[in-house]
Amino acid sequence: MTRRKDFGSWLEGTPQGNSPTSDERARALEIPVSGSGSLAPLSRRIGALIVDWGAASAISWLFFDYAPMATLAVFAGAHFLFVSTLGFTIGHRLFGLRVKPEGTDMAFVGFVSGFLRTLLLCLVIPAAVWDAQGRGLHDKAARTIIVRR
Repeated sequence: MTRRKDFGSWLEGTPQGNSPTSDERARALEIPVSGSGSLAPLSRRIGALIVDWGAASAISWLFFDYAPMATLAVFAGAHFLFVSTLGFTIGHRLFGLRVKPEGTDMAFVGFVSGFLRTLLLCLVIPAAVWDAQGRGLHDKAARTIIVRR
């Protein structure tokens, strides 16, 4: 269950009014500061999203004459299936990323968190709102973290 205090970091800002350092973000999420398992940089996450959307667009173009809703459905289906079972999408794999459950080192997210994360990602707005640790609202709600592989 998500509580209001879980979202306090982005609703209220930091006490000093400045952004937390990467060390503070890593400590808050209980992950390494650098290297494997550290928080994924925004550039890699955007690159992975572009690859995943490009793959969904290609499939939509081949099978559905490029219908926009078909592209979204292909993207959502692939994202849900891959993240829930493998912990990464094609784009995540190419950019050296994986999605892991918050607070554990499990290799996969599971179907409930995978579904929630995919649903909110497809709504776009939750993915565009970040907390102080640099996680999107979709990751916060699903209790997942995108880390380096």
